[in-house]
Amino acid sequence: MIVLGIESTAHTFGIGIASDEKPHILAERRKTYIPKEGGMLPREAARHHSENASTVLREAIQEAKVTLRDIDGIAVSLGPGLGPCLRTGATLARALSLKLDKPLVGVNHSVAHIEIGYLTTNPNDPVILYVSGGNTAILIPKSKKFRVFGETLDIPIGNALDVFAREAGLGPPYVIDGIHVVDKCASEGKEFVNLPYIVKGQDLSYSGLLTASVRSLKKYRKEDVCLSFREIAYDMLVEAAERALSQSKKNELMVVGGVAASGVLREKLEIMMRERGGEVKVVPQRFATDNGAMIAWTGLVYLKHGIRTKLEDSYVRPMWRVDEVDVPWRD
Repeated sequence: MIVLGIESTAHTFGIGIASDEKPHILAERRKTYIPKEGGMLPREAARHHSENASTVLREAIQEAKVTLRDIDGIAVSLGPGLGPCLRTGATLARALSLKLDKPLVGVNHSVAHIEIGYLTTNPNDPVILYVSGGNTAILIPKSKKFRVFGETLDIPIGNALDVFAREAGLGPPYVIDGIHVVDKCASEGKEFVNLPYIVKGQDLSYSGLLTASVRSLKKYRKEDVCLSFREIAYDMLVEAAERALSQSKKNELMVVGGVAASGVLREKLEIMMRERGGEVKVVPQRFATDNGAMIAWTGLVYLKHGIRTKLEDSYVRPMWRVDEVDVPWRD
């Protein structure tokens, strides 16, 4: 079985092609919208996706060395994400499904991040740390769903990093050569600035840390504020993840999502897991950020379990939570 996947939840338009035979990922192509200044405007990002869709599709087909007629199913991320961007991908997916007379599969973006982690890191029974621009959650698979052990109470860590970088004059773009500009700036820091550290039980809060960090830019060296912001933001994740490991009595941590690409965060988690005698498995950088391959792979898993999406049910869901999704293969 070969499935084509479309990702368009935010700044990235990606198309991947996955197979149930090895190698499982046949193609992964993407184009990323980078605003000239300020934050991302959903309508501008959607326009970028529309303009680049045909090019990315052609490149993915060529990389996979298949034709559209070889495709057995069309998968698309229907949420969570930005409405205009989601609709761009969904429109293309419906058109391909109708034209090729192939089944359509609506995929939850967050579940796809997790499933590409399972594919690429091959864990046994992990606690999942999902850290990205749009999501921050600690998850444990149980009874055919991903149960939320803890999550952000306000903004995700990836969003906090990007907003702080913008306010500090460090971007866009916010990631250069795989390294977030805040991580790079923090490497020049020397002194710690007093900033709030907010972990509430199993949950985290980043809005107070972000506000205090932006205000501190007027009083302290930018590099010192970056260092303090980064250390506190990542240490909060380590604490919450360790609490989940302790209470669940698990000894394996899988890290997925765009922020998983941070070498600094990975080092902190590895130190924590070594002290516990456990293991941390991090999704490869290529599949950490948004990509079409994770949508294709998850769509393939759904089709293997007989799950399809009717055309009339393929509406986008900008607020689609990961714990609302049935995952019958994760019992």
